[in-house]
Amino acid sequence: MLQLLGLLDWLVFSALTLLLVTAGMWAGRKKKNAEEYFMAGRSLRWWSVAGSIYGANVSLSQIIGMLGIGYSIGFAQSHYEILAIPAILLLCYVFIPVYRRRGVFTLSAYLAHRYGATARLIYSISIIGIILILLVGGLYIGSRQLGLLFNTAQFHFSYLQGIVLIAFISCCLIVWGGMSALVITENIISLLMVSSLILVGWFTLSREEIGGLSGLLQLDRGLTGQNKMTLYLPSHHPDLPWTGVFSGLLVLQGFFWTTNQFEVQRVLSARTNRDAQLGALLAGMLKLTIPFFSIAAGVAAAYLFRNTWHLEGVKPDDAFLMLMTKVVPAGAGLYGWILAGLTAAIFSSIYSMLNAASTLITVDVYQQYVHKAASDQQMVSVGRWSVVLLTTLAAALAFFTFTPTSSGNFFLELSRNTSYLKPGIVAIFFWGVISRKIHPASAVPVLILSPILSIAVELVYGVASNSFPFLRETFGAQLNFMHRVMLVFIGCVLLQWLISRRLNVKKGGPPAVDALDVLSVGIGWWKPLVWFVLIQVIGCLSVFWGIKAAWVAWPAALGTFLLFIPATVQQRELLTDSPDDATGKSVHLFAGLLGSVTVWILYYFS
Repeated sequence: MLQLLGLLDWLVFSALTLLLVTAGMWAGRKKKNAEEYFMAGRSLRWWSVAGSIYGANVSLSQIIGMLGIGYSIGFAQSHYEILAIPAILLLCYVFIPVYRRRGVFTLSAYLAHRYGATARLIYSISIIGIILILLVGGLYIGSRQLGLLFNTAQFHFSYLQGIVLIAFISCCLIVWGGMSALVITENIISLLMVSSLILVGWFTLSREEIGGLSGLLQLDRGLTGQNKMTLYLPSHHPDLPWTGVFSGLLVLQGFFWTTNQFEVQRVLSARTNRDAQLGALLAGMLKLTIPFFSIAAGVAAAYLFRNTWHLEGVKPDDAFLMLMTKVVPAGAGLYGWILAGLTAAIFSSIYSMLNAASTLITVDVYQQYVHKAASDQQMVSVGRWSVVLLTTLAAALAFFTFTPTSSGNFFLELSRNTSYLKPGIVAIFFWGVISRKIHPASAVPVLILSPILSIAVELVYGVASNSFPFLRETFGAQLNFMHRVMLVFIGCVLLQWLISRRLNVKKGGPPAVDALDVLSVGIGWWKPLVWFVLIQVIGCLSVFWGIKAAWVAWPAALGTFLLFIPATVQQRELLTDSPDDATGKSVHLFAGLLGSVTVWILYYFS
């Protein structure tokens, strides 16, 4: 790509890179205590929370992967973004009030209060393991794309050089500045990523051959056998079955947005509950740019590559850069801007994962089991060394376990590889927050058995699908990981309930649970939920009876928006724990807009 850069592109790229480096160094200049190093002093405002969440959530592997899956599979990949919204709403209205009342550094500390020290340790080890897997993936795709971004006869990064460079820069930022430097750089990176996605998507969709989003829909519907712009693929689809999307994917979204340390750490660091809630909701709005400016652009790229430029054999993970060089005009500094955005995106989620892992290692392992009376200086020092060790390990694994020539949809591979541990984690958090009757001793068996159940479900399905052909015809020859996640989640929920019931009977009732650790809502909490379900049931039946989904989308979206404009004090208490009416109204407005847009998309693109 370097050969495409003109003087103005180089100036833009250099200025933005210098801005990122300077901002990170400035934010990290101050000597920090433990709370400032790991939690930015709990001072983040809502816009910082939003930018930091988006930067932690969207990395280069996601930017490249989302457009690549849109290119190879279609618009159905948008479910990864759209169905994040229900999980974000749960985070805002259920988990944020509980977590922040506790005032914890880590979610494992919440588990210690709710379930005990053993559950805390198992969760910490599980999340550190998941982070390590994701770090290896981030270094692999980052190095691979760095080699494609900076590839000329005079200047080129090898796969190993790319890994070392990314690991070194990421390690330096976290060691030097901690959470404060991380948040500043993530906010700048988020602006660069969003604008880069919009630029590439806009120039792609506005091409004459495509004719905008409406033209892409017409083009897609006019080609027999294509239908790449639908959200819903058959239940036996190997990658994105609609039955898996509305089951296991919702569980995975629940993990990522409500029980995952490196994402939730941002709302724990917010100044107030309002800042945490509004920041999460704004991050959700930013995520909804991805389906239209990345995934839809990938669908358009499939038609442009084949029909306009007659390109064959473009790999999904290479589609973004190929498309950018074809549609973005040269000479206006836009290549430099997008290159800066893509380069920064290599580091964004790596930064956040390293910071979260160092927090878990320091607070939940070192302080709990090595040095309970550790000073702030000692904790910060351990946090920094843990970053160095974890980065070194991830870099070594990335080099020895992957090759830069591999193909396929790497984003889906990461989702599969990290999904074995997640159903049990989601189950214990949800039971712990919503019910006082769940016994503290029930969490550990569920956490231990969750990966075992995951493997067992896959083995059982393999045998059953050979014996019962209707299973193979309905869900495919191999069980999609989303279906497996949902089955294991249901098993974990039932297992924890049965264990709790047995222990409660045996010990004369459930032990007392601290009010800080469970959700408290008004008497009428169920009314808005029933309303929402009724709206969607009516909408689905209307589509089934022959009404166009595009027509149903508007009343369903309006009904969803009205759900968040409560008429009673009880409903306001359900949606925000703030006594301030102005705070409640602002949270309602953002949530209503976000929820209604989500419902509209789910109907309109069916």
